[in-house]
Amino acid sequence: MTQDRNTNIVLKIDWSDLDLFGHVNNVAFFKYIQAARVNYCESIGLTAINEKNKLGFIVASTNCSFKIPLRYPGNIKVFSKIDWIRNSSFQLSHLIVNDKNEIAAESVDIVVVFDYEKKSKTNISSELKTKMEAQENKILFPDN
Repeated sequence: MTQDRNTNIVLKIDWSDLDLFGHVNNVAFFKYIQAARVNYCESIGLTAINEKNKLGFIVASTNCSFKIPLRYPGNIKVFSKIDWIRNSSFQLSHLIVNDKNEIAAESVDIVVVFDYEKKSKTNISSELKTKMEAQENKILFPDN
């Protein structure tokens, strides 16, 4: 289930995440996904606060398929991995898993590498490709 996902983050379910029915509101799932996305991008050095080259990311799209409700109290783990890579974008998929190791949701993000100094998307550099491969522990770019 999560063996091919080297990146994860543990998050605590907060009381404020609950809705009227006593389970985690769908909006909170997107906060969890955002935390996982930022965690992944930071792990490969892709942040908007990168003083060296001003590279960061923007989200082109995100979606979530809800499988089972999450309840308070508890912790979740969000496991992330790259599914595919294009010239300037990549797809991150996430699994949100509850304390019982059940999949509560599956999510997909399309992330675009963005040059904040030039204010435009930019191609994924060979340095970033190398970091992605190290994070994924596999060759993503056979032509490197």
